[in-house]
Amino acid sequence: MLSRLTRHQVLAVCALPVVALFAVAGLAPLPFSVAKPGMTADVLGKNRGTPVITVSGAPTRKTSGQLRMTTIVATGPETRISLGEVIGAWFATDRAVMPRDAVYPSGDDPGEIERYNTAQMKESQDDAVSAALGYLKLDPEDVDVKLRLADVGGPSAGLLFSLGIIDKLDAGDLTGGRTIAGTGTITPGGEVGAVGGVPLKTQAARRDGATVFLVPRAECADAATELPKGLRLVPVTTLKGAVDALRALAGGKGEVPHC
Repeated sequence: MLSRLTRHQVLAVCALPVVALFAVAGLAPLPFSVAKPGMTADVLGKNRGTPVITVSGAPTRKTSGQLRMTTIVATGPETRISLGEVIGAWFATDRAVMPRDAVYPSGDDPGEIERYNTAQMKESQDDAVSAALGYLKLDPEDVDVKLRLADVGGPSAGLLFSLGIIDKLDAGDLTGGRTIAGTGTITPGGEVGAVGGVPLKTQAARRDGATVFLVPRAECADAATELPKGLRLVPVTTLKGAVDALRALAGGKGEVPHC
C-alpha cells in the first residue's frame, strides 16, 4: 500500500528533477567564448621594438600623438565554458559572452585558427596599404609600405593601419597630439566595415589613454554600451570620412560626426 504524500512532499519530489537538470546544465560545457579587453598598439610607433609602419620610396614626416588599434582576448576554442561562467560574464562590464563559432569561424583546431587569423591580418594589411595609397594618389610601384604587428590576427585593424600610413606620408597632423584609438575593417576602396567586441575595445582604448575612438557607424549603439568616461565616439563609414573627422578635431574647425 502506498502512503499519501503531503503537498509539500509532492512539490519536493517534483523539484528534484528540475534541480538535477540545472545542476547538469551548470556543469556541462556550452558553445560560447568569454572575451575581455585586449592589448592596444600605436601604429605610428613601435611594437616589441619594431616599427609598425615602415615606408620607402617617399618622404615621411615626424608624427605626434598616437593611433592605437584595439583588440579583444577570448577564451580558446578548447576551453569549456559552463553555465555559471556564462552568467557571471553576462553581468560583468569587462566581459562579453560570444558564440564560439563567431570567435573561431575556422573551427576548433589551434593551428588552423592561427593560419586563418594570420591570413585575415595579411589581407587586411594589403587592403590598408591600397586604401591609403589610393587616398593619397601615390603609385604603389614607387612607394613601398611594410606593416608589422606581432601576435595579432584578424582584419579589424585595417582602418587604423590606413590612417597611420596617411599620417606618416601626408602633410598635416591627424592626431593633434591626442591618443586616438579605433577599430574597423577597410577595403582597398576605403570603405570601413563593422567588427565585433566594440564595447570591450572601447575599454581597452580608454585604459591605454585614448580620448577619441573611431567606430564603424553601424556599431555606434554597441560602442555606446558601457562607454568609458572621457572617451568620445566618432562614427565613420569611409577612410576619407575618418581623415576629415580627425583633421576637424585636430584643427578645431569643421564638423565632427557623433553617435
